[in-house]
Amino acid sequence: MDLRRLPNLSALRAFEAAARLESFSRAAEELFVTHGAISHQIRALEQELGTTLFARNGKRISITPAGRQYATSIRAALDDIAQATRKLQAGTRSERRLVLTTMPSFASRWLTPRIGRFIDRHPELEVELRCSAHLIDFERDDVDVALRMGKGNWPGLHIEKVLDDVFFPACSPVYNGGQLPHTAEEFRRSTLLRSEGEPWAPWFAAAGFELPEPTQGMMYEDSGMLSQAAIVGQGVALVRRSLAVGDIMADRLVRLSDVDTPCEWDYYFVCPPAVLETQRVQAFRTWFLEELAAFESVKHMQRRPTQPTPAALAADIAATAGGRMGLDAAPALPPDDGAPTHA
Repeated sequence: MDLRRLPNLSALRAFEAAARLESFSRAAEELFVTHGAISHQIRALEQELGTTLFARNGKRISITPAGRQYATSIRAALDDIAQATRKLQAGTRSERRLVLTTMPSFASRWLTPRIGRFIDRHPELEVELRCSAHLIDFERDDVDVALRMGKGNWPGLHIEKVLDDVFFPACSPVYNGGQLPHTAEEFRRSTLLRSEGEPWAPWFAAAGFELPEPTQGMMYEDSGMLSQAAIVGQGVALVRRSLAVGDIMADRLVRLSDVDTPCEWDYYFVCPPAVLETQRVQAFRTWFLEELAAFESVKHMQRRPTQPTPAALAADIAATAGGRMGLDAAPALPPDDGAPTHA
């Protein structure tokens, strides 16, 4: 067997996904590449093999009989590679090493302030926290647990809904000199911070405000950065409750309205079923659910806006003046980990 003549592995993965899903676009989504990349890899594979794998009719594709037969063999070979990889990792991975992944926003504003308590409880474990906005492939990536937002439709995995979320507006208590917005007109005159995929329009409708979707100003890709921008006084943010409660409790943010709108995604605890049975993952799951229970007891807390005294206002403005120049400079505030200390 001459292994030097094997096709490119990335092209084979692209072909297998496209054949299984019968769609270049869906294969691109699954593999986190562009539609063009899938099309290019499959065309190059066809040229290398000298065989047409997909019949193309405009934007529609259909797999050929030769392609279907080849896909069956390639899928079995890739499964063998995946199983061999899992066995190797299971044999070399230390039971003491726990690898977690989650979104950057949830990591920075919810998990990181609390994870020290887990490490104190389990000093025998080596914890690695990875941050990514993309879904991971448990068969390819060396990860134990993913904490994700979504619809929970990830077949073949242990999927456990752990938290829902809502949106509401919040800002720094010293934003606009302490004159915080309440009415539609006051919101219209305010600087409304924006986050990709999290529009203001649903909240405006729920609040009864006839206001257009903001189209100007800073657009943040990450919700954690959006919250930090509001904390340093750059404007009013439509924040997620899961990310903002700690800052509200610490008086870094003020919730501006009792009205909230539901988030269409929920948080999930996700891992392979076999990994769920390991001691390290069971230990983390137990601790994580305890922290969520403590969070449930305070997540509805909201500090209503109050008019600060002139002296307090001047002190807060001075403390945040440097922060308005950039997101790295946060107000000088009492130490707080964003979570209830009595939990």
